[in-house]
Amino acid sequence: MRKPDERVQMPRGLTRARFLAGMAGAGMAAGRLPAGSARAAVPRARSGLRHRGVVYTVGAGETPGTAFRTARMRRDMDAIRDRLHADTVEVTGDGVERLTATAAEAAERGLRIWLQPTLGDVPERDILEHLAETGRFAERLRRQGAVVELSVGCEFWLFVPGIVPGADVFERIRNLQQGRVDPVAMQRRLDRFTAKAAAVGRSVFGGRLSYAAAQDDEVDWGLFDIVGIDYYSFFPDRVGYVRELRRYLRWGKPLAVTEFGTCAYVGAPQTAGMGWDVVDHDKKPEEIKGHLVRSEHAQAAYLLQLLDAFSSLGLYAAMAFEFVTPDAPHRPGDPLHDLDLASYSITKTLQDRPFDPASGWHWEPKEAFHALARHYAREQRHGTADAGALPPG
Repeated sequence: MRKPDERVQMPRGLTRARFLAGMAGAGMAAGRLPAGSARAAVPRARSGLRHRGVVYTVGAGETPGTAFRTARMRRDMDAIRDRLHADTVEVTGDGVERLTATAAEAAERGLRIWLQPTLGDVPERDILEHLAETGRFAERLRRQGAVVELSVGCEFWLFVPGIVPGADVFERIRNLQQGRVDPVAMQRRLDRFTAKAAAVGRSVFGGRLSYAAAQDDEVDWGLFDIVGIDYYSFFPDRVGYVRELRRYLRWGKPLAVTEFGTCAYVGAPQTAGMGWDVVDHDKKPEEIKGHLVRSEHAQAAYLLQLLDAFSSLGLYAAMAFEFVTPDAPHRPGDPLHDLDLASYSITKTLQDRPFDPASGWHWEPKEAFHALARHYAREQRHGTADAGALPPG
């Protein structure tokens, strides 16, 4: 489960990506895409998604049973390459050792690496040093021949202290909700830190640089080589997705969808990024709110609908969120405690001993995993992925 840092106690079932996507979906993102400034010509779309990926989060785990394990991670990298047929893995989370160990294993398997450190809610200098250490390792991998792209982080406006007032994530959210934020000052602080992070990235890494923004964030994409967007919209057909995604091509740069996905229950795709918000964390053990109907098919169909749109635009890359969420276990026959319903994972976590925090566990593919694998294998056979060249722009 993704956390900005172990010191930030996010509720179980609420990942950083879901939290941020939800806030953006609620209209509380830092800004809007600039509407009036000059843009480069939109590059001609090519057929097919150029790089097919999945997000792999390397957090420390919330319980002894879900702590990071190198052996497990290695097996997961094998599965991503051989069973999912992905050519790219987005290695994200915090902890330089976990990030670099995972990136190294991905490189050994010939996977493209989108390396994105996401330490948050600590002093700026710690976030930037965490980025610098990760970036230095990425540069070493790149010089050894691996295909590596570095993202300097995601949605800084919420997780970097000082951009939005508040002592922690929750206080900052309350300030946003209650209008106790100066949007002009917030954008100015966001721009300053984004530029600083980009400068740090450039200073240690010689490859292509990016950043993962929420859909409505205002970003100076001139700082980066690739536009990165965490994308959680819902439309009834492909036309809506294509129309919305085209606006991110206006910079004349490759577009990577750094996250996309939904949960496995009826109606989850329509929540536009709020699908995680179905857990009552005050209950012990935690319970699913309402009477949700589990539907792995709904999750799979949504992912395929998005991939259809991405392919029609010839996007540079797309990374499904996410490979596994160990801290949101699936409990068959117990819908009240099936925390996997709040997970965006394409696999389901099954505990050996349900409700035991020290329990071992394994994952099994969801329908979404199989759907992605078929789609990725088909694009692999058709040769839509390239050797790493970027389109002109």
